[in-house]
Amino acid sequence: MLSSEQTLGNLIRDKGRPGRRGYTLPKPDVDEISLENVLPEDALRKEKPRLPEVDEPTVIRHYTNLSRKNWGIDTNFYPLGSCTMKHNPRANEAAAAVPGFAGLHPLQPEDQAQGALRVMHELQVFLSEISGFPAISLQPLAGAQGELTSILMVKKYFEDAGDEGRTNVLIPETAHGTNPATATMAGFNAQSIGLDEHGCVNVEELKEKADETTAALMITNPNTCGVYERNISEIAELLHEAGAFLYMDGANMNANLGRMRPSDAGADIMHFNLHKTFSTPHGGGGPGSGAIACSEKLAPFRPVPVVEKEGESYRFVSPEKTIGRVAGFHGNFGVLLKAWNYIRMHGPELKDVTDMAVLNANYVRARLKGTYRIPYEGPCKHEVVVQPPKGMKALDIAKGLIDHGFHPPTIYFPLVVKEAMLIEPTETESKETLDDFVGAMLELAQSKDLEEAPTKAPTRRLDEAKAARQLKAHW
Repeated sequence: MLSSEQTLGNLIRDKGRPGRRGYTLPKPDVDEISLENVLPEDALRKEKPRLPEVDEPTVIRHYTNLSRKNWGIDTNFYPLGSCTMKHNPRANEAAAAVPGFAGLHPLQPEDQAQGALRVMHELQVFLSEISGFPAISLQPLAGAQGELTSILMVKKYFEDAGDEGRTNVLIPETAHGTNPATATMAGFNAQSIGLDEHGCVNVEELKEKADETTAALMITNPNTCGVYERNISEIAELLHEAGAFLYMDGANMNANLGRMRPSDAGADIMHFNLHKTFSTPHGGGGPGSGAIACSEKLAPFRPVPVVEKEGESYRFVSPEKTIGRVAGFHGNFGVLLKAWNYIRMHGPELKDVTDMAVLNANYVRARLKGTYRIPYEGPCKHEVVVQPPKGMKALDIAKGLIDHGFHPPTIYFPLVVKEAMLIEPTETESKETLDDFVGAMLELAQSKDLEEAPTKAPTRRLDEAKAARQLKAHW
């Protein structure tokens, strides 16, 4: 463990010496202007900024050494799954870097961007085939924005129909955390729906709550427990009987590709996380794309623009009753391009992505069962929720994994499972990697002294109680 003095000594500000520079600028070829004649007195700096004065090699070594402390998918297994940390083929990055695509300006005339429009149109066709829905929008820039766009479309539909009584959106307890926020932001009341013994939506409770005030149910399938909603078709029927829509959060669509089409199960609208399901490194928060797929009934309300083909040309069009723009320009084109390339590379074998993701998760489940507690019986989908042996904490197991060279999985989520550890191995990891991870998990389950873990990391575990009582919110 590094002491506080050693840690401070590693700050770049402590490596500087007065007068050292990491750059050399040429003499200016224009007259210098004094800021005193340009800015008001109270806007002028009274003292020099406290910037480190270091030479170029020191800067390079400092940030290179910091990068070696990073934990990335190129160096380690990430059981956090497709949300942020799965392997993304470099071929898709190369496709997005093609100068003809990367150099396009979003305001260029359509006839100068036909290649890009063709990619967008073909991606719309691909997503339509994968989801079973006839209408697509590529506008939203993230999964949460895709959710919001979907519910805004539902809202606009009822407004257009003059049905002002639809004030509620139903949210299962296994929904993603952004779902209730989406419903609230769209102006609806978020109503919770409980679970049955299988970790699925409680259909009996749904029967009581789905009525003429219901606008939609937002369901994640598979849900955040890694469980497939076995009653999805019945749920859709109950909502349709009440005159409401079934929205499906497609963030876990990598567990369904080629094996289940949401439209066939009765869903009316969904979003894809293109950056999760179809490649694009998403660690650090972006970039993303939350493309929409919907039924004919909701198609007129899609955001503008969408791409249509006329003869041999492609053009942007506006749906008849569009909710308007939800993002600047035409969507996050770089992400769209990577998703298009990913789907083209897999072709009809896209279902193999799902098969391997589900197989890997169930392999981890089977190997941990008996040592770790499994809250829900039966096979899981692309991710598995486990609980540590009784008397142990998920946090301690997670910290112990760091000493074994593994990034911890998501812990304490989903909220409906106490001491939850949500493990998503993804479709790209080998059996040998999973065996190493499982071996570490099994060893940690027998450990008795994990309260101090990690002991081999550059820094040790925080004293959370002290941090809360002696909060230092600034440096």
